[in-house]
Amino acid sequence: MTGRTYVVTGSASGIGAATAAILRKQGATVIGCDLDDAEVVADLSTPAGRRSLVEQVAARGQIDAVLAIAGGGRTGLMETNFFGTVATLEGLRPLLAGSPAPRAVAVSSTAALERADERVLRACADGDEATATALVAADPALRDTAYGIAKRALNAWVRRAAPTPEWAGAGIPLNAVAPGVVDTPAAAWILDDDAVRAAVEAAAPQPLGGFPGRPEWIAHLIDWLAGPDNHFVTGQVIFADGGAEAALLGDRHWQ
Repeated sequence: MTGRTYVVTGSASGIGAATAAILRKQGATVIGCDLDDAEVVADLSTPAGRRSLVEQVAARGQIDAVLAIAGGGRTGLMETNFFGTVATLEGLRPLLAGSPAPRAVAVSSTAALERADERVLRACADGDEATATALVAADPALRDTAYGIAKRALNAWVRRAAPTPEWAGAGIPLNAVAPGVVDTPAAAWILDDDAVRAAVEAAAPQPLGGFPGRPEWIAHLIDWLAGPDNHFVTGQVIFADGGAEAALLGDRHWQ
């Protein structure tokens, strides 16, 4: 990894912090991005914050990989988890052009497996942030599921974008990693409430590794997908969830 430069959003805590630490230990340069305690301070829930992130990173020169890990939270869910993530990846993509091994990874979630409102998904696919956020704001049921909707929309975007000339055609693998419940500050609202924790664990069991998982387990997968050894994996949504997705969906994809 020596000589490679990685942009890591959400670098101040959780999976982002674990990923940044692993990359630095391997000799990479990391440009951490977060709301605070980072080389680049920006708020991805706003268009101005997204532009600021791209401008600050661009001022530092060429990069080799973009790891769009920032997300979670209980507010601004559509804005940060979908529109902010896509803006980060698309905005920084031109800076990857000079890398001998450009890579990009987004972080999704097993919450993407929940039912999602088709109107919101369509607005996301159209890049219509105003409509998507207005629909969510107007419906309490959608507000409760906005995180999962945003991550499902992100999965769909990765699948659409990855094989295009702008990504695969430019030699840039683009993938998503979908963690299960991991012990991070963003998951504290689940883990700190015994009733919520039991309900979530029952709804999405993680038979391998237990509940919750560890941030570094996800970070190592992101590390490989974003590294120079990944020559052939793109357009994939890889569930790093202790088997939750397999337990919930079984073999329905292959029947």
